[in-house]
Amino acid sequence: MTFVLALTVAVLYGVGAYLILQRSLSGIVIGIAALGHGANLLLLNAGGRAGGVPIAGADPSVTADPLPQALALTAIVITFGVSALLLALAYRSWLHREDDIVEDDIEDRRIASARARLDAERRRAEVREAATLEDGTRPDGADTDGGS
Repeated sequence: MTFVLALTVAVLYGVGAYLILQRSLSGIVIGIAALGHGANLLLLNAGGRAGGVPIAGADPSVTADPLPQALALTAIVITFGVSALLLALAYRSWLHREDDIVEDDIEDRRIASARARLDAERRRAEVREAATLEDGTRPDGADTDGGS
């Protein structure tokens, strides 16, 4: 049973990470919720066997640790709060733009265009340098064949 829970946690983490990296706000909200559910299952799996005796006076091999259950309860509350906030932000974005796709930021576009300009200038400089070397002259104007 522990292997099945571990596999479920891995699937929830993978799906959550994949959805968070998407541009759709609804996918991001669902991804955060999936990560929260995966964390809860991980904590409950770490708590030990269900129905085991709590810490008080039992054999250590059969005791169940109550701390992961308290942590899971805290994680549920935190996940609920984050999901509610993200849903409110996604709803506000939907009202404002009638779309849930996150567009590129203006700063991202500016950086990408500056990078493209630098790459184009670098390619032009390499082409000029290759052309001058084929002509037999160095870029400083001197002949490369020794002046003969």
